Amino acid sequence: MIIETRAYARAGLLGNPSDGFFGKTISISVRNFGASISLYESPELHIEPEPQDGSTFRSIFHLRESVSMLGYNGGIPLIKAGIKKFADYCEENNIKLPNRNFTVRYRSSIPRQVGMSGSSAIVVALFRALMQFYKVEIPIEILPQLVMVSETEELGIAAGLQDRVIQCYEGCVYMDFDKTLIEKQGHGLYERINPALLPKLYVAYNTNLSKVSGKVHSDVRARFDRGEQDVIDVLGQIGQKAKEGFTALQEGRPDDLHELMNENFNLRCKIYNVPESNKRLINAARECGASAKFAGSGGTIIGIYKDDDMLNQLFVKLKKHNARVIKPFVV
Repeated sequence: MIIETRAYARAGLLGNPSDGFFGKTISISVRNFGASISLYESPELHIEPEPQDGSTFRSIFHLRESVSMLGYNGGIPLIKAGIKKFADYCEENNIKLPNRNFTVRYRSSIPRQVGMSGSSAIVVALFRALMQFYKVEIPIEILPQLVMVSETEELGIAAGLQDRVIQCYEGCVYMDFDKTLIEKQGHGLYERINPALLPKLYVAYNTNLSKVSGKVHSDVRARFDRGEQDVIDVLGQIGQKAKEGFTALQEGRPDDLHELMNENFNLRCKIYNVPESNKRLINAARECGASAKFAGSGGTIIGIYKDDDMLNQLFVKLKKHNARVIKPFVV
């Protein structure tokens, strides 16, 4: 029997990047793109490599391009880290795993290096497959933390909970990462939002990126940890935008998100060095009349559009900035 599991790309609607700083966010899962895991029993534990995991290249230039886009390791370290953390969790919770081995392979259609959380999607899908294979139940509110530490503790990847929460819960979720709450119960407050309450959304991602992300939050993290008040204040204001957006959606005021999303990005620019190419993409979308903010750490933007005419304008205008526009499929 082959176990097939899947996890989807995600886009931060409001509040990011405050999620890494005990803030609040709203995120959506973007089912247009996903990562899948295939897992089946075998005599030995075997991880099947994908092309990006290989060590054979057409030329020195092909190697350089591959490393720039995919990093040095491909997806196998993610699979290894996820399996290890799953085993650690079972041991810590006195869950005895049967002596069964498996072969696992992964696939992903999530655009790389544009902040749609392709790495965490692989790990989420992996945990789902392992839970099925070993018949282990992990509470959904705990699962995002396990996925995150697979990346942070095992691989040294800078990561926050937001991506893993929305990929575990799917749909649209409001998250409150209050420090006291997390210390008390080991996770934040996660509330589902009916996607039918959302306004018309577009997502646009850069199709011409050529560098690996990973340390985007490092400078702000150091300043936050040092207690720099301006950084703490701005991150608090960004988190507040998510809370205001959550209230607006619950009260049937989806259009309020237009200004909240613009303010979210404007606040971000006060403490982050946003590349000019990303600012041009944001400005181009706003010139069409749409709202625009980062969906993640950069490379992908999200916003609200009014009608099909505005959506067509976005298609045309953002294509000039090497960006592809899609309507996110949220369920």
